[in-house]
Amino acid sequence: MDKLSRTLKQAAALGLTIILGGTLAGCSFLPKEEETLKPPLVKPAQENYSTATATKGSIVKAINGSGTFESVHTDVSQFTGQGGRIDKILVKSGDQVKKGDVLVQLILDGLDIQLKEQQLSLERAKYAYRQARDGDEALLKIAGLQLEIEQSKYDRLAKQFGSKQLVSGIDGEVVFAETLKEGDFVEAYQTIVIVADPTLLRIALRVDDPQALKDVQVGVNADITLNKETVVGKVVQTPSSSPETLNKQLAEKYATTLFIEVPKLPKNTEIGSIADVKIITEKRDGVVKIPRSGLRSYLGRNFVRILEDGKRLREVDVEPGLAGPTEVEILSGLQEDQTIVLQ
Repeated sequence: MDKLSRTLKQAAALGLTIILGGTLAGCSFLPKEEETLKPPLVKPAQENYSTATATKGSIVKAINGSGTFESVHTDVSQFTGQGGRIDKILVKSGDQVKKGDVLVQLILDGLDIQLKEQQLSLERAKYAYRQARDGDEALLKIAGLQLEIEQSKYDRLAKQFGSKQLVSGIDGEVVFAETLKEGDFVEAYQTIVIVADPTLLRIALRVDDPQALKDVQVGVNADITLNKETVVGKVVQTPSSSPETLNKQLAEKYATTLFIEVPKLPKNTEIGSIADVKIITEKRDGVVKIPRSGLRSYLGRNFVRILEDGKRLREVDVEPGLAGPTEVEILSGLQEDQTIVLQ
């Protein structure tokens, strides 16, 4: 029994040795675990800011735009009695015309012949009346009544004939002529031709900003630049001083347009010339100012970001004042030479 027990213990010990040996042998085939590399030290990137320095100087609030030279005196040609069909339009844009020149002719439908025939009847009646003056009183009275009848007929036909033509009311240049061809129908009060006096010009400057328009008063100066020549004009009409009109298109134009009189026109100025216009509405000197992109607003708060020591940011509440096209006045909260961060 003791012999059997010793034999079993030896076998168990041998098996444990084999297992341990195999385990150790198996481990010997695995590569040694490498040490984890530490991440390289990266220097944080320094943020670059777009900055500007608060300066002291003048700030100007102005209206800048492109104005068009137009005539002060224009004559609009319309058929007022009734419309009709076009026979021919005798002018085109750019033509020079004289007062009384025929601009548009409607189809007459024989009215010109009727007028000539009535003119003949009128001359006969005049002749008969002159002959009757040498006769008795009754014949003179009859001749006089006939003359009145023929004169009335002629006047009525002449008026009807005149309604078939549009004539220029002034000397000037045709600035608009409707594109129509023979046979086209035109309505009464349809604008067909516009003639403008090229010797009396002013500038029309459209401004879409209602607040900017409120800042302009009649009589303020305006710098007008055309072909590198600058002259001084004067505002003569603003939306608040414009005359009342029932013309819808004209009323809309008056509501957004400044009219500027130019006593001395630049060289080569003509109807339609486009000039640069600058109207200074307000100017302040000796103020602290910054670029407009440096002023920040959020929920009614106005502030700037100041860069200190080239790296530290600090927000400061400010009170803005006059705003120009590119700069804004700072009334308080910022001092001259402080560096601000732009948006």
